[in-house]
Amino acid sequence: EEALKTIPLVADAVVIGDARKYLVALLVLDAGRCAAVQAQRDDRAPAHESAAIRALVEAEVARVNARLARVEQIKRFHVLPRPFSLEEGELTPTLKVRRKVVGEKFAAIIEKLYADRPGEMQPEASHVG
Repeated sequence: EEALKTIPLVADAVVIGDARKYLVALLVLDAGRCAAVQAQRDDRAPAHESAAIRALVEAEVARVNARLARVEQIKRFHVLPRPFSLEEGELTPTLKVRRKVVGEKFAAIIEKLYADRPGEMQPEASHVG
């Protein structure tokens, strides 16, 4: 997770993989940095739906993966449309991610990340189900 948080466009990340064949990640974008990139490209799509942003994030995740052992690499990821929040119960009062709550709240997305063959890293659609 810390390696993913070094990606300039990523504000937060949760890696899931306990008792699974490979690792997947839920990513929260840095709104300010994404807006700056999109302004340069005249991209008006919401950041989590922007093909340009997704391509940049995918390239950066691949760069991070190159430094990691195979079992530590992210095989698939999903860009969330909003940050984790206290109000939704996803963060503690000290702003740490509540992994169990995130796992439950985004269970459908997580299952979809595992439903298809892992193959190469696949960014997933960005809507919350």
